[in-house]
Parts: sequence; C-alpha cells; structure tokens
Amino acid sequence: MCFFNPRHAQWDESVKKLSLPIHAKSGSIIQPFYFGEKPVRVKYFITTALILVILSACGGNPTDIPAPTVVPTHTALPTATIIPTPSTPLAILVLPADMAKSESDLYQKTVYDLAQQAGYRFQVRNALTAEDVADSTLKVVIALPPDPGVAALAPTAPNVQFLTVNIPNITAAGNVSVLAPDNSVEFPAFLAGYVAAMLTEEYHIGMIIPKDDLDGARAFNAFKTGMNYYCGLCRTFYLTQITYPTYVEIPADELPARYGGYANVLINDRDVDTLYIYPSLSDPEFLSYLGTTGAMLIGTNAPNPRPGGWVMTIEPDTIKAIQLAWPNLTSGQGGMTVQSPLGLGDVDPALLTPGRARLAQETLDALLAGRILPTTP
Repeated sequence: MCFFNPRHAQWDESVKKLSLPIHAKSGSIIQPFYFGEKPVRVKYFITTALILVILSACGGNPTDIPAPTVVPTHTALPTATIIPTPSTPLAILVLPADMAKSESDLYQKTVYDLAQQAGYRFQVRNALTAEDVADSTLKVVIALPPDPGVAALAPTAPNVQFLTVNIPNITAAGNVSVLAPDNSVEFPAFLAGYVAAMLTEEYHIGMIIPKDDLDGARAFNAFKTGMNYYCGLCRTFYLTQITYPTYVEIPADELPARYGGYANVLINDRDVDTLYIYPSLSDPEFLSYLGTTGAMLIGTNAPNPRPGGWVMTIEPDTIKAIQLAWPNLTSGQGGMTVQSPLGLGDVDPALLTPGRARLAQETLDALLAGRILPTTP
C-alpha cells in the first residue's frame, strides 16, 4: 500500500469526500493516512509519539530507597548490688573520735570502697572490744592511733587480719601487719629541690639541716640533685658569690625557739627565697615563724594552721598504702610491714599551679619507680 501527501488530494464538497489520486504504474488508489476524519501530517504523528515515549520514561516508578539498617545495641546491665547477710565477711575501721571530719571521711570512703569491691560488710568504730573481735564474720581490722589494744586482741582472733596505721610500738607478726611511714630522707629532699628550683627565680633555694648528721648530709645531696635534675647547670643572669643551693646547720642541742636565727642567715644574708626544712627540725612554732618571713616553704609535715608561703607537704600516702595492703589482708596474709609511698599534700595552687603540680607528681612517680636516682654517686 502506498501513502500520499494529503496535500495532493482534492475535497469534493458535494459528496463530502476526497478525490483520491491513482498510482501511475499500478493503477491502484493511493490510500491517504488519516487520523480521525482529517488527514494529519506524518511528522506530527512522529513528534507526538516521541513526546509520549519521553514522558513515559520520565513517569516511571521512583527508585526505592532502602530502609536504614538497624544496628542492634547491647544495653549494659546494672551492676549487681551486694545485699549483706549475717554471714557476709566484715571489715572494721577504727578511727579516733576527734579526727578531722575531712580526714575521717577520706579513710571511711577508702575502706568502704575496698569492702564493697570484695563483697564485705563495713563498719566504723572509735574503739575495739573483745566482743567485736569475737564475731565469726570479722575478717579485717584497720586501726589508726591511738592504739585500740591490737597487741592484746590479735591473739584472741587468729582468723582476723589486723593492719595498724602509724601506731608506735607495734611489731609485725602473726596476724598483725604494720603500716609504717617511709623513713627515707633522700626522696622527699630530691623532690623538694626539684620543685624549689621550678618556682624560684635565679634558683635561690636553701635547706635547713641538723649539724653533724649523716642523714642530713644525704638529704642535702639529694636536694641539690633534685635542683640539677630540673635546671641542669642552673645558669643565672646575675653573678653572685653564693653557690645555690645553700644550707645552714642547726646544732642538736639548740633550742627550737632559736631556730629562727639560723633561718634568717639563709633568708636575709644569702637571699634564699625558697626553703626546705629537714623533717626533724619541723617544730610547729618554728614553721609558723617562717611563714611570716615571705619565703616559700616545703616540708614533710605542716602545722595547723598552715603557715604562709607553704608550697606543699611531701608526706606518706597512707590511703594508697591501705589500698596496696588490702589484697593481702583479705587473702589471710599477715605479719607484713607495709611501707607508705610518698605523696603530695597541702598543695597551694597559687604557688604550685596545677600544671607544675602535675610535673612534680610525675617526677615523684618516676623517683619511686626507680627511674630517677635521688643522689649522685
């Protein structure tokens, strides 16, 4: 069949129809292409078809977006609460009734936490009786001065482990362990020299030591080593005939009321700005006087009230010592002598800022761990 251009047809109004042309060779009628009742151009049809195809492609179903994958989470179970029973092991802490509340609270919290972790009950006493130690559930007693009678009570309760904290005249034996302060003079002196050099301009630091005392001489050597550990050669801007650190010796028979005159030699005559006081010379009235001189002070025990210019106290860390001794106590091991590690106390943040205090603590940790030697060979 052939198609023709509708423009070649003629419309006959009399019969309302087209006069169709005849093909020249075949003689057949050329059929027009109709859309409806009127002829339509082929290109219109093709254009319309393309538009429909394009529209059908744009109107397809939207791509499905997969739902987010749900990652299962594990909800932590609450820590089981230990419910004490009459058969639960018991730990007793014996504290003096007149102990400062802050100190008492610290000891109670320390032992309470240890008892909770071990599944023990915990009680506090101001005294200890034979009836208390006769309790079959009692396993641990930690006692602070004054002595509640440990030497007499311990033999009657062989299944109880006793730990005395800085109680004099108690010997470690059997089921009695003793927590004793660290009597080393070198470690606190080294740290005092380190911190004093850190805080003092031109390293004008000094120490007060007992005369003709070998431990005092060792302590000054450690004090000097601590300074050198901080600043090396410790070069100064101003020239001086005084070599720092310097020291003054106090005779063993000197009255504490006259200690201040020796300190004045360091502070006024030798321009010392920071002092370390040897432990045996830490008389409370002497320390109070030093607090009026304007010098910065470091010592191993501070009076109450704390004197002016007191930087810090280098003292035994009794709390840490109790924590270290606890596993042996709960396992039934007695007769131990526990050395209290040193710690920093009474820190004045206005003098020893938190950043410097952190450096001091890191140095002390390294010192106690043996990574730093407190004295030179």
